[in-house]
Amino acid sequence: MYHTWMRYFTPSPVHHRLGLVCLGVGLQHGTLPTVGPRTLDHHVAVVVSAGSGWYRGPDGRRTTVTAPALIWLTPGIPHHYSADPGTGWDESFVDFGGPATATYTELGYIEPDRPVVPLSDAAGPRAAIGRIARAARRGNPLLEVETGAAVHELLVALRRARADTNADGDPVLSALARDAFQPLSVAEHAARHGMTPAELRTAVRRTAGCSPKDYLLSIRLGRAKELLAATELPVAAVARRVGYDDPAYFSRLFTRRVGTAPIRFREQQARTVPGGWSNRIPDPEHPPTIATRSV
Repeated sequence: MYHTWMRYFTPSPVHHRLGLVCLGVGLQHGTLPTVGPRTLDHHVAVVVSAGSGWYRGPDGRRTTVTAPALIWLTPGIPHHYSADPGTGWDESFVDFGGPATATYTELGYIEPDRPVVPLSDAAGPRAAIGRIARAARRGNPLLEVETGAAVHELLVALRRARADTNADGDPVLSALARDAFQPLSVAEHAARHGMTPAELRTAVRRTAGCSPKDYLLSIRLGRAKELLAATELPVAAVARRVGYDDPAYFSRLFTRRVGTAPIRFREQQARTVPGGWSNRIPDPEHPPTIATRSV
C-alpha cells in the first residue's frame, strides 16, 4: 500500500537558459514499487526522510539506504532502487536539468560518483521540495521560473544537510581558514593534516566544492576586502596581513578575481559604508551592529 502525488511539466528552451529547470516533483510514502533498472536523460534528487531500502548502480553493488538520505540519479547512469517491502519509506523527489547542472557538479553540489548520500536532517530539503510542489499548482503563471529558482534552493539545502558537515563546518576547512594567511603551500597544508595533496584536494572539493587553492584564496580576498573597507591601512600592509609579501602581485590578483583594483574597491566602499573609517578590526565572532531608534 502506498500513496503518491506528482506533477511533471516541460519548460521551454527560453526557461532552460535560466540555468536550471524543474521537470517534475513528487511526494510518496509507503511500500513503493521498485524503480528500474532504468536510465534517465536528466537529474533526479530523491530525498528519503523515513524508512530504509537499497540502491544498485551500474556496478551491480547493492548499497543500503537508511533515512535520512539522498539518492542522486544522474543522466546516463543505470540505476535500480527500492524501499524495504516490510516497512516502506517516505520519499520526495525533484526531476531537474539545465546547463547549470554542470557547474553544480563541478562545485560538488551534485555528486554522480556518490549516488547515496547520508543526510543529517531531511527537514531543509523537504521544505525546499514543498515550495516546488506548491509552485507546481495548476494555473500558476510563474510555474517555470518559480520552480527553477526553487531547484537552486534545493541544491543548497541538500549541500547543507549532508551528514559529513556540521554547524561548525568541516574540521579540515576550519583549519585551512585558520592558517589561510600563513605562507604555506597546499602541500604544506596537507602535511599538517597528515594527508597527501591529492587527499586534501578530494576532502576540500567534497566539502567546499572547490580546490584548496581556491578555498584559501577566497578566505584571503574576503579578509582583504574587510581591511580595505574598514581601515586606512596602505594596500601593501593589507597584502602582508593576508599573506602576500609582494603588494604588486596582490594587487594584480585582487583585480583579476574581484574585478576592480584594491584602491578602487576602497573608494567604492567609502561611498557606501556609513559611519566613516575605523582603525579597529571587528571580532568576527562579535560583528558590529547598527543601532536604531524609534521616532
